[in-house]
Amino acid sequence: MHPIRVLIVDDHTLFRSGLKSLLQRHEEFEVIGEAGDGLEGVKRAKTLKPEVVLLDLHMPGMSGLEAVRIISEDVPEARVLMLTVSEDEEDLLQTLRAGASGYLLKNVETEFLVDAIRRAAEGESVVAQQMMSKLIHGVRQSIKTREQGSPSEPIGKPDSERLSPREKEILGCLARGESNKEIARLLDVAESTVKIHVQSILRKLNLTSRVQAAVYAVEHGIVPAENN
Repeated sequence: MHPIRVLIVDDHTLFRSGLKSLLQRHEEFEVIGEAGDGLEGVKRAKTLKPEVVLLDLHMPGMSGLEAVRIISEDVPEARVLMLTVSEDEEDLLQTLRAGASGYLLKNVETEFLVDAIRRAAEGESVVAQQMMSKLIHGVRQSIKTREQGSPSEPIGKPDSERLSPREKEILGCLARGESNKEIARLLDVAESTVKIHVQSILRKLNLTSRVQAAVYAVEHGIVPAENN
């Protein structure tokens, strides 16, 4: 099995070096290039054809937001993971809408980062746990705006026969941004049991990630939109 080809785009040389060193300790990754700004990152993505691009958001010159738009259009096979210090909800929503496959914070634990790159290469969407509540809030706001613009159009309800009561309960937890460990503690079950339920939910709803499941839950009224 060939290693996952990774391109690192960040304007801080020391951070790029540390990240490259970290990934090189894992045989499943191959760092095929680096870039210090968005424009150079786009150029290298086009020529090197990485499977995963780790992309900073706020850089001089071309921003990460503009870069992800171009990479998503010109190198669609590359999966872009934003790796940033920004915890701003609008940054999160804009980059995901622009085509990013995930949004991670730079204080991410090594194990989570490694897993996120692996999952992104497999086509999943990955969002930092700390950002999930902001993602859901953004989705709720979009729903409110849509409802105000077209009040006669109800939001579709999910097929209740697809999910068991326990799966719906867990789906609601995902929409609140809770981790498997937190869900297991809340429901007094083993974490491995939660993982099995999550996989069942994704399979039944034809989804590929917890992020998609959380958005689905809000859009279909399993977790109602907030009033404030």
